[in-house]
Amino acid sequence: MNEQIADSDEQETRHRSRAIYILPNLFTSAALFSGFYAIVQAMNMHFDLACIAIFVAMVLDGLDGRVARMTNTQSQFGAEYDSLSDMVAFGAAPALVAYEWAMKDLGKLGWIAAFIYCVSAALRLARFNTNIAVVDKRYFQGLPSPAAAALVAGFIWIMNDSGVSGSDHLLGIPLEWLTFVVAVFAGLSMVSNVLFWSGKSINLRRAVPFSVTLVFVAVLLAVHYDPPAVLFGLFVCYGLSGYVMSGWRRLRKSRASSTPKQS
Repeated sequence: MNEQIADSDEQETRHRSRAIYILPNLFTSAALFSGFYAIVQAMNMHFDLACIAIFVAMVLDGLDGRVARMTNTQSQFGAEYDSLSDMVAFGAAPALVAYEWAMKDLGKLGWIAAFIYCVSAALRLARFNTNIAVVDKRYFQGLPSPAAAALVAGFIWIMNDSGVSGSDHLLGIPLEWLTFVVAVFAGLSMVSNVLFWSGKSINLRRAVPFSVTLVFVAVLLAVHYDPPAVLFGLFVCYGLSGYVMSGWRRLRKSRASSTPKQS
C-alpha cells in the first residue's frame, strides 16, 4: 500500500514537472513581451517607454512565481520559461537600450560594455538555476538580474526624463561614459559572490506595526510623485547594500580575529 502511494506521488511529481499551466505562464509571457517591447521602443528612440517596459517586466516577473505557488501550479516548464523570459527582459533589453541611448557613440567599447552586461545576466541566471537548492534562501548570490536591469533602465529613464540625451554631459562627464560605468557595474555585480538580501524571509501573513504601513504608503506616494528618481534611488541603495554589508561583515570578522582571547 505504501509503495502504491509512493509510486502515485512520484508520478504526480513527474507530471507536475512536465505540465504547462496557463495562469503563471501568462504572467511570464507578459514579462517577455515587455522586454521585447523595450527593445523595439529603443530602436524607435522612445527610451522613456523602453525603460518603463523594463520596470513593468519586473512587476510581472515578481508575480508569476507567486501566482504559481498560490495556485499550486509550479512546474519545471514554468521555471525554464521564466529564465528565458528573464534573459530577454533583464539581460538583452537593458543592454540594447543602454547601447542605443548612449554607448553606441563609444564604438567598440560601447558594444563590449553592452555584451558584458548581457553575458553577465546569462551567467547569473544559469548560476541561480543550478544553485537554487543549495544557497541560503535569505540572500541572493550576486545582484539579481531584475535589480541590475533597474539600475541601467532607471539611470536612462531619469536622465531622459530630465531632458538629457545620451550625447550630453553631466557635471562635465560625457553621459556615454557614465552609462558605460553603470552597465559594467551592474553586469559584474550580477556575477559577483556578494550577497544581497532576497526579501524571501518576509512573512506577508504576519502582523506588523502600524508604522510599517505608513512607511509603505509613503514609498508608494514618493514613487507616484517622481517615478524615475525614486525608483532609481531605491535600486541604487539596493545595488550598494550588498557591498556595504559585505564590507561590514569583513570588518567585524577582522576585529574579532584581532581581539585577544581571554584565558
